[in-house]
Amino acid sequence: MPKITFTEANGIVHVVDAPLGKTLMQVAVDNLIPGILGDCGGSCSCATCHAYIDPAWQGRLPPPGEDETFMLEGALGVRDNSRLCCQLDVREEWDGLLVEIPAEQF
Repeated sequence: MPKITFTEANGIVHVVDAPLGKTLMQVAVDNLIPGILGDCGGSCSCATCHAYIDPAWQGRLPPPGEDETFMLEGALGVRDNSRLCCQLDVREEWDGLLVEIPAEQF
């Protein structure tokens, strides 16, 4: 089972086991990671699971789809490495993935 590292905006680090097939949003919510809200339950309609993917990992994840890109346009603090965690299904090869949580989601 891959280990994913979530880093809060204040620097607190959470390393969690991520079951295959769950989304990064589900993993964060299941592990009570502050800052990943997932208000829409993972339907790509709220952007409250916005996070920053470590730049070294960007090319190793699938590209964002049209819906994700559209939702990110309304998120706060969007960067080139911004993603919605509800759109990323955990894969074995993501062991060691680094995810940074924005200071605010809305």
